[in-house]
Amino acid sequence: MYREEIKVLDCTVRDGGLINDHFFEDNFVREIYGAISASGVDYMEIGYKASKEILSPDEFGKWKFCDEDDIKKAIDGIEKNTKLSAMVDIGRVEKKHIIPAKDSVLDMMRVACYVKDVDKAIDLVNEMDSKGYETTINIMAVSKAIEVELDEALDQIEKETKVKAVYVVDSFGSLYSENVHYLVNKYRTHLKTKEVGMHAHNNQQLAYANTIEAIRKGANFVDATVYGIGRGAGNCPLELLVGFLKNPKFDIRPILEIIEKEMLPLRQEIEWGYIIPYAITGMFNEHPRAAMALRKTENRDKYREFYDTIAAAEAD
Repeated sequence: MYREEIKVLDCTVRDGGLINDHFFEDNFVREIYGAISASGVDYMEIGYKASKEILSPDEFGKWKFCDEDDIKKAIDGIEKNTKLSAMVDIGRVEKKHIIPAKDSVLDMMRVACYVKDVDKAIDLVNEMDSKGYETTINIMAVSKAIEVELDEALDQIEKETKVKAVYVVDSFGSLYSENVHYLVNKYRTHLKTKEVGMHAHNNQQLAYANTIEAIRKGANFVDATVYGIGRGAGNCPLELLVGFLKNPKFDIRPILEIIEKEMLPLRQEIEWGYIIPYAITGMFNEHPRAAMALRKTENRDKYREFYDTIAAAEAD
């Protein structure tokens, strides 16, 4: 049976933008939002909110910045059944560029940080909360976090913020089910007034399974992307997650249609999904940047050689 409390957030455009530096065409974003809204999914993350004084528009597409006019243009004429979100990285946005929620198309701001930057994340989400946004904190690379620091961070978030949810983020796709159980239980123990979220990467073909495990242990905010698009190995596929959740408000058909229409052609242009080099970095609990770099070379399928290289670096 379904839990009414579960909220699904689609991050197709935001996480998928990490593959192409956020240079999605307006029509692609429009089609994705239309499908997500028609499917009944609760939130869609349309990109990052970065300041152009910090990151150059010459290097990144418009969905790295999510200007209000660009969002309005992309979703104009589509019935807004799904709330809109943007993600903020610590140090990449100035507070003055966060306008009040009443003047914005965005409903939610999600702050991504490492454990060491939780003080900065708290300061930023409190600013966003004061401006009327729903907020979350997404603790990245939690598989690398020192446990006592994570405990302190969770306690601090509980005491000092009004965030809606705090996310377990398996940035390297290295977690197994027992790790997910442990972390979700830890988060729930420390976070008495917040929901727990799960954002899983698919390096070891476990993003969907780990998202289910997080739900079973009480996580009520879960991320996914259409056809699993995302940096490197990608994310939990939205179509699988919606198929698993028995909430009658969800309609999988618009998602299946947009896979036919947009994702299959896109998959011929850019690469994502389960590929051995990403699995190897996941096994070693390492960032997939080395695997991403490998895939751009003539040695892209030299799996054993890549494994030995990563293993040697790990031994050092």
